[in-house]
Amino acid sequence: MAENLTVPTMAEMMAQGKQPEVLFWVGCAGSFDDRAKKITKAFVKILNRANVPFAVLGTEESCTGDPAKRAGNEFLFQMQAMMNIQVMNAYEVKKIVTACPHCFNTIKNEYPELGGLYEVMHHTQFLKSLLDDGRLTIEGGQFKGKRITFHDPCYLGRANNVYEAPRELIQKLDVELVEMKRSRANGLCCGAGGAQMFKDAEPGNKEVNIERTEDAIETKPDIIAAGCPFCNTMMTDGVKNKEKEASIKVMDIAELIANAQDL
Repeated sequence: MAENLTVPTMAEMMAQGKQPEVLFWVGCAGSFDDRAKKITKAFVKILNRANVPFAVLGTEESCTGDPAKRAGNEFLFQMQAMMNIQVMNAYEVKKIVTACPHCFNTIKNEYPELGGLYEVMHHTQFLKSLLDDGRLTIEGGQFKGKRITFHDPCYLGRANNVYEAPRELIQKLDVELVEMKRSRANGLCCGAGGAQMFKDAEPGNKEVNIERTEDAIETKPDIIAAGCPFCNTMMTDGVKNKEKEASIKVMDIAELIANAQDL
């Protein structure tokens, strides 16, 4: 997976007769997209630092079926979901954490009716719980005093009402958290949800991600914080589109924490 990272699979854990505290659901983006892999590594570094016994499914993990379902292919979604549920139930998985709000929403809200009953947490919620339990400490480090704005992912915010965990983590970095005029329940989509990530744009005079990036740039941030690999891609492309603001970084909250700690 990466340099000096301990990433056991469920199969290896079971062979040793161990059950991890959580299953880390990596997701397609976190597994295959070069930019999102950095988020995966950052999160694993934090889990290792906090001594969290976790495992991944590795090659046994398949797409949750979110893009298929959003694009209208319910049959394909159910096939993908049933495969994943069979694998996870065989391993007696109880608790899942994922850095992708799409995976989070699908496993949490749509797997139960197909027999997949798990406690599912977004990585910001899980990191917040580690912080609350004293298993993780966060210092500002290199981000002290920086202006950061947080873009609410649709499937984390409006779909599941998770607004506080990501913001509380950002504030622990001793930064200035500035809100966009459209935030929380009034947040605007980055333009990638509903399988839009994988298709060409429809006719129009402006891309959604440009509109959303302009919302973020208005706050004059040093960093745009994201909690979703899709949002990360769309906001990064949006910033690249603006030559004057090309110095603004787009970073996942896990990366902010890992970098602040020099993990």
